[in-house]
Amino acid sequence: MEPRLADRDRPWVMRTYAGHSSASATNALFRRNLAKGQTGLSVAFDLPTQTGYDADHELAAGEVGRVGVPVAHLGDARALFEGIDLAAANTSMTINATAMWLLALYVTVAQEQGADPARLAGTTQNDIIKEYLSRGTYIFPPGPSLRLTTDVVAWTVTHAPAWNPVNICSYHLQEAGATPVQEVGFALATAVGLLDRVRDSGQVPPERLGDVVQRISFFVNSGVRFVEEMAKMRAFTRLWDEITRDRYGVTDPRQRRLRYGVQVNSLGLTESQPENNVARIVLEMLGVTLSRDARARAVQLPAWNEALGLPRPWDQQWSLRLQQVLAFESDLLEYPDLFAGSHVVEALVDEIVTGARRELEQILDLGGPVAAVESGYLKSALVSSLVHRRRRVESGQDVVVGVNRYTETEPSPLTAAGAQAIEQVDPAAEQAVIASVRQWRERRDAQAAAEALDRLRAEAAGRANLMEATLACVRAGVTTGEWAGVLREVFGEYRAPTGLAGVSGGADAELVRVRERVRATARELGRERLRLLVGKPGLDGHSNGAEQIAVRARDAGFEVVYQGIRLTPAQIVAAAVQEDVDLVGLSVLSGSHLNAVPAVLRGLREAGLPDLPVVVGGIIPDDDAVTLLEAGVARVFTPKDFGLTDIMDELVTVVRDATLSQVR
Repeated sequence: MEPRLADRDRPWVMRTYAGHSSASATNALFRRNLAKGQTGLSVAFDLPTQTGYDADHELAAGEVGRVGVPVAHLGDARALFEGIDLAAANTSMTINATAMWLLALYVTVAQEQGADPARLAGTTQNDIIKEYLSRGTYIFPPGPSLRLTTDVVAWTVTHAPAWNPVNICSYHLQEAGATPVQEVGFALATAVGLLDRVRDSGQVPPERLGDVVQRISFFVNSGVRFVEEMAKMRAFTRLWDEITRDRYGVTDPRQRRLRYGVQVNSLGLTESQPENNVARIVLEMLGVTLSRDARARAVQLPAWNEALGLPRPWDQQWSLRLQQVLAFESDLLEYPDLFAGSHVVEALVDEIVTGARRELEQILDLGGPVAAVESGYLKSALVSSLVHRRRRVESGQDVVVGVNRYTETEPSPLTAAGAQAIEQVDPAAEQAVIASVRQWRERRDAQAAAEALDRLRAEAAGRANLMEATLACVRAGVTTGEWAGVLREVFGEYRAPTGLAGVSGGADAELVRVRERVRATARELGRERLRLLVGKPGLDGHSNGAEQIAVRARDAGFEVVYQGIRLTPAQIVAAAVQEDVDLVGLSVLSGSHLNAVPAVLRGLREAGLPDLPVVVGGIIPDDDAVTLLEAGVARVFTPKDFGLTDIMDELVTVVRDATLSQVR
């Protein structure tokens, strides 16, 4: 038996991903979680904040405070961290396109508290590449976006050397379909692309490149195949050490160490029999904690009910307690690495290393991660991988307990009638935030704000590091939407490739049957093909579900119109009219369905299409589904409707019910 460690290892930083409604409400949640033993903060921002809009912008309607906290200005940042000593805190902020802005707000609040920025510890995610591939909260084209990232890296090296300016995030790549090999290879390609840009920018002296490497962290996904996930992280560790040594000449092994945090896999949580999610979360946590040589530095766990909606404080507490039981009750932290010398583990690690290195080389041969985004290579690869994963679940090859096997169940007391199983966001909270940001604009020094924005505009048009101009904007009372709006003027906006071209999931007997039904219905309607418009209203950029519906619909014989993410209801209505579609399918995962869907229905009525059927998919509570159906939606699909071919069959029925009765 291996001897125990002389000293028990320190536990990882324990976080829960939190934020909703308002800065003050989220501050109260932070303080409760810290009192329960949480050792780090993980801030979830709402979609307007992530995409650079103030709460009163048209696109923000229904999204304010839904999936995170709205932060529009310095006053909000003060309220968010009130009573929390930022000099002693370790704060992770899941923010990308507006990462520079949120870091500037954080630094300014810390300075107001009397903290030296050099002492600040924490992380800005600031990984824009994966936003083009998965979460969709990008704003600007890749080039200007990476300029902002480079500027943040260079500024922190000098002014906030303990801060992690970039958190290369492969978490969402796995959600978007990445295999372990793709997750490692694509994430390392992003890191290489960023380090090359920082090195070539001239903002960091060559002798300090090791300091940059040391402050780059990673944020990974851990799925239920926890043995494979553990091997993935050992492979990740080996490759990062190799790349930073050989490509960048970093000689200090401490600077080359892979530093990563983890959120275990929310995508794998199920709406059906949600109590099973607790076992999944524990197994996924083991994948990133069992191996001492590749153990996570920070862990945040989802709650058991995230497939149902927004977790309550009690649900988050349960997830925190899971971490604490493992760290403090078990003997995990008393031993050296449990897998050193295992030929089974080493063979699996070697396999992942070989495949990930091949993926990395392929991306670099294409010209790097930016070129691989712009060409659509990365997005298409992820969409294709997710198609195959969905096929395995639908066929039963991949078992999901309670979904495609062992579906018989007793009623769950966790979701029993009368039990409120999720947090409810007060509908009045959005109006309060809108009123607050308008009041802020009225009360600030308007001239100072205008001068700060003029400086930002001028420096963005040149080559200056934009962090100092951004800090000046914060101090002058500029808002999130104004800061991003000026950069939109200078840099322009971007629409990433959808990744659907050339992707197909093939066909089985059931899909062939549905395909014939699609053709027959089109013939009866006197049309060449049935047309389906897949729409993503609002700021929700999680497009995986919409893309999978689009691919399967095309395989089923529909002509699919899909224009990507972040559309206004008016744009969706205009596309329905222009493309003369037979059916509109809306995908909403942010919780804004009660705002976005009725807006589309109203628009269709005003456009003279009151009978055009609309279906909706997303994380939609049962009561909300009833509301949508009463408003005129034909069908509501939720995560329990995992059979995509079955959904296609139902879409044909919707079209027939809506149109053939009129034809006859």
